[in-house]
Amino acid sequence: MTESDGEEITDLPPSAKLVFKVLEYNGPLTQKGIVEESMLSARTVRYALERLEEVGVVEEDVYFADARQNLYELTLDDSDKSEQAVSD
Repeated sequence: MTESDGEEITDLPPSAKLVFKVLEYNGPLTQKGIVEESMLSARTVRYALERLEEVGVVEEDVYFADARQNLYELTLDDSDKSEQAVSD
């Protein structure tokens, strides 16, 4: 499982786990897209994304359709995803 400073996905708050699952099922999304899919507040999604970035499972990239937004996607490879799904 992916770790950063001893913290794992399972140690994160439920909102971060939900954002992880939204990205896992829907692929790369903007913060606005994550808010719409998860029905969490924008502030909660921002915090969840920060926590997921700290653990090293989400990376931020430029969203070329609108450079004012960022695109968030999982950094896990396929073997890590299947291992993560089993542990959830």
